[in-house]
Formats: sequence, structure tokens, C-alpha cells
Amino acid sequence: MGADDDAVLFHALRRTWEEIDPMPADLVDRMVASVATADLSREYALLTLVSQTELAAVRGDADALTLQFSDGTASVLVHVVAAADGRRRVDGWIDAAAVSVEIEQDEHTWSAVPEHGRFAFDDVPSGMTRLRIVLEETTEAGTPAELHTPRFEV
Repeated sequence: MGADDDAVLFHALRRTWEEIDPMPADLVDRMVASVATADLSREYALLTLVSQTELAAVRGDADALTLQFSDGTASVLVHVVAAADGRRRVDGWIDAAAVSVEIEQDEHTWSAVPEHGRFAFDDVPSGMTRLRIVLEETTEAGTPAELHTPRFEV
């Protein structure tokens, strides 16, 4: 059996499947919509508020906030408490081996090295904040894997 015979056989097989089980007419549109909304689902899953009671507010008398972020491979829990001077203390725990954790606010960045998955930052000013966590594992390209949280207010 030569290459030409294989091509004829594959062509006949493809024609058979197209007749027996044709591709749905709206498959391309559904796939485009699925890919377009995949990031929305991921962003929503990354940011989930964890509260101590069902009726707890994000901001209250204690001005404390607990957030959980996950990308499916690593999860991080962040607890933010206001200090007397109006600045914030940010405590966090990550369930994956991490090399470093950074808090990013506009042009300011603070770094910490987690110990046994725990990290903390003192004197963080209030404002829109994002975490960047560099993991010990690497991507397929050989670069360190990273977890970037959506922006949240401390």
C-alpha cells in the first residue's frame, strides 16, 4: 500500500464521516464564543470572597478583608487588616511552593519570600492592589510559573 493509496483511503473515510455525522452548522460560532468566554470564567473563579459569616460585609467596623484566589493549580488566601495609622497589614498563605510574592500598587512594589507558604506585608497603603506570585514550578517554555491575582482594594 503506497502513499497514494493512503490518501484515497483517508479521503473516503472523511467523506463517509461527513455523510454519517456532519459537523454542526453552528460549531464554529459556538467554539469562538467558548474561547471568548473562557477567560471570563477564569477571572471570576480567581476572585472569590471568603467571609466568616453569610452576612459579613467586605468593609465593616474592623475594616478586615479576606480573599481567596486560585488559578486551578495554586491557591492563595489573603487577609487584610487596617492598622491604627490607616495603613494595612496583608497576611497570606499559598498552597504551592513559591519563590517570591510581590504586592503591586501603581508604581510601587513590595516583595517577600514565603516561608512554608506564609507571607506578610506591613505598612501597605490603601489602594488598588495586585499580587504576583512566582512559583517554583516552570512552564513548558522553561520560565517560572506565575500567579497574578485580579486587582483588589486594600
